[in-house]
Formats: sequence, C-alpha cells, structure tokens
Amino acid sequence: MGLLSTAALRADSAVLPRGFWAAVRVWLDKPQVANRRLCGAAIEAEGALLLGEDGDASPLLGSGEEAAGGAELSWIWREVRGDLLDFLAVRPGLELRVVLRALLPRVRPAGLPAPPVKELVVQDVCNGTVTFLPLEENSEGKYRIKKCNVYQIQLTHIKDEEWSMSIIAPSSEDWFSDGITYPKLSWLGNVLLSKLAKWSVEQKCSAFGSTLSLIPVAKYCKVYQDLKEKYKEMVKVWPEVTDPEKFVYEDVAIATYLLILWEEERKTKGLAKKQSFVDLGCGNGLLVHILSNEGHLGRGIDVRRRKIWDMFGPETHLEESSIVPGDSHLFPDTDWLIGNHSDELTPWIPVIAARSSYSCRYFVLPCCFFDFHGKYSRRQSKKTQYREYLDFVAEVGFVCGFHVEEDCLRIPSTKRVCLIGKSRTYPPTECSLVDEQITQFIRNRQIGAVVAPDREDGFNHSCHSDVCKEVSSELPENVMETASRIWMPGFQPREKVEQTRNCAALPRDFVDDVVLNVANLLLNAVPTKSCSNTHGGNMNTWNRGESLSLKEVAEHLNKETLKRLKSECGGLQTLLKNNHQVFEVLDGRVHIRDWRKEKPSRKTKPEVKRCLSAEAFKTRLCWFFIHHPDGCSLPSEFCPYAHGTVELRQSQAIKKKKHI
Repeated sequence: MGLLSTAALRADSAVLPRGFWAAVRVWLDKPQVANRRLCGAAIEAEGALLLGEDGDASPLLGSGEEAAGGAELSWIWREVRGDLLDFLAVRPGLELRVVLRALLPRVRPAGLPAPPVKELVVQDVCNGTVTFLPLEENSEGKYRIKKCNVYQIQLTHIKDEEWSMSIIAPSSEDWFSDGITYPKLSWLGNVLLSKLAKWSVEQKCSAFGSTLSLIPVAKYCKVYQDLKEKYKEMVKVWPEVTDPEKFVYEDVAIATYLLILWEEERKTKGLAKKQSFVDLGCGNGLLVHILSNEGHLGRGIDVRRRKIWDMFGPETHLEESSIVPGDSHLFPDTDWLIGNHSDELTPWIPVIAARSSYSCRYFVLPCCFFDFHGKYSRRQSKKTQYREYLDFVAEVGFVCGFHVEEDCLRIPSTKRVCLIGKSRTYPPTECSLVDEQITQFIRNRQIGAVVAPDREDGFNHSCHSDVCKEVSSELPENVMETASRIWMPGFQPREKVEQTRNCAALPRDFVDDVVLNVANLLLNAVPTKSCSNTHGGNMNTWNRGESLSLKEVAEHLNKETLKRLKSECGGLQTLLKNNHQVFEVLDGRVHIRDWRKEKPSRKTKPEVKRCLSAEAFKTRLCWFFIHHPDGCSLPSEFCPYAHGTVELRQSQAIKKKKHI
C-alpha cells in the first residue's frame, strides 16, 4: 500500500477514538466542508454487516431503514466481494459498519450535469480503519470497484496519549483524478488529512444541526444548479446597491430549499396543487419572483418598494405596505408564510400563521434579533446570542401549537438556520385555548421588558429586574384583545425611508473639526518628540501621540458636539472608525494610526479587492501631510493618499458615473 501522509496526534486515549469516528462521519455526511467542489453527499444505504466464511457478509438484525440498508449492502457486497477482499483485513465474525453514499459534484463540466459517483465506505472500528471504495457500473448494471482510486484512513495508537493518523492509497501510481469527485492524491494527503486530524481533537460540539437535514440532498443539488443557471443573468442587471452575487445566489438557494420542501410535502399528503405563499418583509422580492415563476401562487409585502421590483413583470405580485400584527393582517387562504430576514416581524410570523388558519404553515430564517415589542434582550450568558434567539423563535412556534423543526441552509451567510412549522400539536377544536395561550405568552414577554432610556447605540434596551416587572405589571389587561384590533399597541414596523445613522450624513466641516480636535488631543497628551517639518517621516522622531479611552476623549468634547454625535447610532466611536485614515480604535482606546505599521497588500488578496485598492490610490488628500506637525510618516511614493493637490487623482467611481 502507498502511504500518502501521516499526522501525529496527542489526546486522551479514551477521547480520541470517538473524535476520530466523529470526524469520519463529517467527511461522510458533509464532504463539501473539506472539498468545496462537491455540493454534498447522499447516504443511500447504511447498516452493519457480519463477516462469515470466504468473506461473505450478512446484515445484522435491525429495524426500519437500518434493516433495509443492511440487506441492500449485503447484496452489493456479494457483487464486489472478489475485488473488495484485496483491500480489507477481514476475518470471520468481524463486524463492519458499511455506508453506500453518492458524491454530488457542485460544478458541471462543459455545461452538462455531472453524474454522482457512488462509494462503498467500510468502517472497521476494531482495527481503526475506514476504507473508501469507488464503484462503477458495467453495461449489465452491476457494480465493480474502481481499484485505482481506493484509499484508506487509519488511526494507530502509538503509546499513552500519542496517536498517528495516516492516509493510504494502494494504487497511487495508477490514481485517476478529475479534481472533483476523484480528488488529487496531494489533496488527500495534505488537505483532507489535516482537516480530519483537526476535527478529531476538537472538543467543541456544534450548537446547530446538519445542513439540509429535512430534504433530499441529491434533489437539492440538481434543482439548485438548474435555478442558478436560470437566474444567473440577474447578477448582471442588479440595480440595488447590495452585493448582487450574494443576494441572487442566496435567494436561489432559499427558493430551492422551499421548492423541494413543498414538493416532499405534496408527496406525503397526496396533494396535486402547488402551495400558495406570502413573503412578509420580502425586501428585493427575488424570492417571490422565483417561487412564482416555478408555479407557486403567492405575493410579497414590504414596507419599502425596491428598484428591482420594476424588472420582475406583472406575474410577480409585490405590495408596498407596512405590516402591523393584528386582525387586518391575517392570511386564511394562504398555505405558507415566509419570513426571510424579516427583522421585527420574525417572532410574529408563527403567531400570524397560527391565527390565520389551522392549515397555515410557516418558514422563518431569523437574522436580526427582535422580540414582539422591539429589540431582543439577552437572558442567558451560556449560549451565543444567535443560538439564544433561535431558541426564542422556536419557543414562540411551540407556544403557537406547531411542531417546530430546525435546519441549516446552504447559503453564503452566517445566519443560515431556518425554523419550520408545518404541523400542529393540537386538534382544531382547541384553537381558542391555544389562542389564549399565545395572548398570555406575548403579554408576559412585554411585562418582562420595560423600555429603558436610549443609550448611545441608538436602541431601546430592556430591564428584567423585579422593580421593572412591578412597574410594567400596570399594563392594561386588554393589551392583547384581538377583536378588530392590533395585537400590540405601540408596535413599530420598519420606517418606509431608511435613515442613515452611521455618522455619514453629518456635515463635512463638523466631522473635520471633531477629527482635528481629537487628533490634537492625542498628539498633545505626551510631549512632542520632534517638530520636524520634513514630509518623509522618521521612525524615531515622528510623533505618534498617546492613546486615550473613548470616555476620556468624550470628556474633552463640548456638550453640543456630543449631543449631535449621540443622534447617530454609533456616536463618537463610529465617527472615529469612519475616519480610519487618521485613527485606530482598539479595545475601546483611540490611537493615531501609524501607517508605517500597516501590513502591505498580500499577493493572495482577492483580485476584486486589489482592483479596488488600485482605483482608490491617491484619490484623497493625506490628512497627516496637511495637519500633522511632523507631516506624513510615509514617503510620498508609499503613501496611499495624495501629498498635495498635484498628486490627487480623480476617483474611478466618479469616472464610471460620468461615463454611464
């Protein structure tokens, strides 16, 4: 056998074997986390086999899918047994865990669908080996092993806490690679081995489940590729200021997930008609457009019209309207409600679904953290804020009487966990009881949160002390009466016109005055080492000033300035960070930025970012050249900013606008 690579590991002997098999399971179920050219893997059969004489195998007793999988694997084993025994150290009575999986390519060579590659994966727990045996079908439809591409992962105990992990390829000299389902030997020995070694010793447990666990992965990959090809032109004509590739392909992925989820639901329930939907807080409306084009009757509602709406045509129904949870916003004839990054509506969507009709279902993809009455306030410190918020939204679904399921989507976002309520926990006769339960739950959430005075971050924060509860218990009893009323008086939907509150709207002369005042404060905090006026900078004489905390800086600014800054969401800190040419804010302390310490652009920097950096070069005046007593710390040829108007270049962005 040809040894490709070996990794040395140190870990507790009682812990590492479990970690190794958990890492192998990740590579089995989600190969795309290591090989991004794969869309995923579909586990077609799985079971335990007991070896007999002459290498024959019989399935161990199981139930349900396990028993069926064992029977299928036993049949495949008999077909390939002659080739298989060359690669395994088998003996009668040995128990093996066997998996049949199909590797699903992400890319399509020459524009044609790439067929999935099947693998028989044999796990020998006793000997610490897992062998990957690619399968090929002959003209008669029978399987045979592609011998040149067999590889094995071995875990070996050296002594005490010393272990080694190896990857072996028996026929390395004949190895075939397409770079996708058949990776290169160097990738197996370097990339895969290092990832498996890392996963084996990691003790952290994910707070989230598997990706695409509620739908067939193979079908998802095919439909996603079809839709991606169908809607790729949207990237070229995207009229919004947001990143077209991210938003187009993210909505394509979400649409793919919903289409397959709904198709599986129709099969289960024996439905012929495609489900209807309403997307609450639909934003750019692309998700509505795709679902409508694929045959689902639906509409999207958002408080603010987008430019792209005009591109979709009359078959895509989009409405500009604010949604206030109440009797006027129920959807009794709708099958599914969608909340895709629906912000303040997110916790309300299960409630609206529950009260719309007994048959109404919902899908939410939470992003920003909102409670029923405003911003969500953390109550647990042992969880991440994201995990805690997902648990809260799931709890809302449970209170509304839904069986809530959770899944991870395959989208380019850090917030990719969705919650789905597609069946009820109670019979239709108990709707009024559940409605009372919902009312009480929302009232308790409001009682537990009294709005505190605005702080510098611009949000309302909640107080949960006994004093707060005592004060807020005076809320009127009829706050949640539903008869021809809104369900929570004072609910604030998103504003129709988005306000820019990141200090970008402040007058330029005001910003320049604050920047100059803060810079002088830092420069004068220690005695000036040099008053040299040579614009070349010297590491020993250039005055870098002192660092001060944000609080100390704020104390030196007048009240009117602070008040004006406080009207912006980020306040003083945001203004200083926006002026990153001059300042660096680290751990709550403000420093004068020393450009001599900035790392040069790496050669591996993405091409797009390199182009942007080149376009911005010398398009703005150097603040230090004009205002710093020692001038700029960099020579002119190395400074990205212009040393005087002679060096100033016109921005490429302005040129493009003029050209357009």
